[in-house]
Amino acid sequence: MSDEMLINVTPTESRVALVENGLVQELHLERVGDFSYVGNIYFGRIERVLPGMQAAFVDIGLSRTAFLHAGEIMPARTEIDIEPIDAAASCPAEGRDQEAEPLPPIAELIREGQVIPVQVIKDPMGSKGARLTTRLSLPSRYLVLLPGGNSIGVSLRIDNAEERARLKQLTAAILDSQNDCHAGVIVRTNAEGVGREELERDLSYLLKLWSELQTRIAAVPDSGSCIYEDLSLPLRALRDLMHGGIERVRIDDQETLAAARDFAAMFIAEWADRLEHFGGPGPLFDVYGVEDEISRALRRTVALKSGGHLAIDQTEAMTTIDVNTGGYVGTRNFADTIFKTNLEAAQALARQLRLRNLGGIIIIDFIDMEDEEHKRQVLRVLQQALARDPARTMVSEISALGLVEMTRKRTIESLEHRLCEPCPHCSGRGWLKSSETVCAEIFREILRAQRQFETGKLMVLAAPRVVEKMLEDYTAPLAEVTERLGTSIRFQPEEHYAQEQFDVVLL
Repeated sequence: MSDEMLINVTPTESRVALVENGLVQELHLERVGDFSYVGNIYFGRIERVLPGMQAAFVDIGLSRTAFLHAGEIMPARTEIDIEPIDAAASCPAEGRDQEAEPLPPIAELIREGQVIPVQVIKDPMGSKGARLTTRLSLPSRYLVLLPGGNSIGVSLRIDNAEERARLKQLTAAILDSQNDCHAGVIVRTNAEGVGREELERDLSYLLKLWSELQTRIAAVPDSGSCIYEDLSLPLRALRDLMHGGIERVRIDDQETLAAARDFAAMFIAEWADRLEHFGGPGPLFDVYGVEDEISRALRRTVALKSGGHLAIDQTEAMTTIDVNTGGYVGTRNFADTIFKTNLEAAQALARQLRLRNLGGIIIIDFIDMEDEEHKRQVLRVLQQALARDPARTMVSEISALGLVEMTRKRTIESLEHRLCEPCPHCSGRGWLKSSETVCAEIFREILRAQRQFETGKLMVLAAPRVVEKMLEDYTAPLAEVTERLGTSIRFQPEEHYAQEQFDVVLL
């Protein structure tokens, strides 16, 4: 089956699904008033410098102050000048590695009240503000321009040594042909196999864009104002996700299709004929089963074809994935049953990481295996499945406890956090106090109220299930309490009360 990109646009949101071999592998969404800030450039005002953390809080006009680490600050001659930097370490789109050299004290690099241009490299997540860098970069289809840089880097995902050398030499020749071009360049993964004409077109666009941004930066800085905003989601998808293996891009909105065709004519003319309008017979994501995939991606468990399942739990610190055999009993012996389940789980969880956009620290609890060769094969299958993931991953060996520790680069919130909110009844715990626990709390509250107010009558308002539990299973304790306290207790069920909610009212 062919690979396809599906772009669904409505007045409230835009969604992009990447379908490979009939399976949804990635889902990206952008809502009105709730879009990604990654790649945007702002004038930021330094609100507070924290020498002990080698970091600073910066106001860029968002609801929460952003975070700027000393390692992301390049020394500057003035507040708006950009000093030369190393190209291999400065691209939010492709990832970067921090230099090992000691960092100077942050107080020597910036000061409170200073206004500087900064770029968002990670969206706000939970209670944390956005992550920033002063190492500005501008991405296009094949290249990333690093203003003020002086070197050429090639994406590590291009692993062919000859192709890497060709791209580096070709890019160097193009840079040399430009007059007064003081910039470094990173060659993106998409550039694999492309020729000089495409790279020159990309570089020309980026240099014009940077010239325009320099004019804005040279103006009087206004903290919180946006200097540069990245493309809309549909156009970003064409820029970053489109590749030769995608045979068709289906878009269900005519206006978006027109903008996509204009963009394609400029950057990916050789694939412009793959863009087409989707007009029915039903909603685009329904026809391709994407809506069902989204619903399944919000569940805690993932069923495996063998009968086993994955249990995926997100916490603030990490994501844990537990592999279980479930109803699968195998056909030969227990060791083979475990091995087959783990192999299937390794492939399935790699897809779930992409689909759910899970990042940070991830702990995988495979079913315990005694055979060392089985362990090596499971780990190899996991690494091969992760190799197709555009996000950077690092995987450790299987530990003595049978756990695999891995990390996956995270720049935006997970699918669950973007589509859901904490349950108002359990406050996101995922658990409610049992009716028995609530009944015990009601008894304690009755005794507390009686001692404090010495009244003769009480009324308890609670959820119907709790009231039913009290009247059916706790008649003897209720009789004992009313007799000992010399009071009468009336129960009133309230349909709108959550299970943990109750009130003891004096009459």
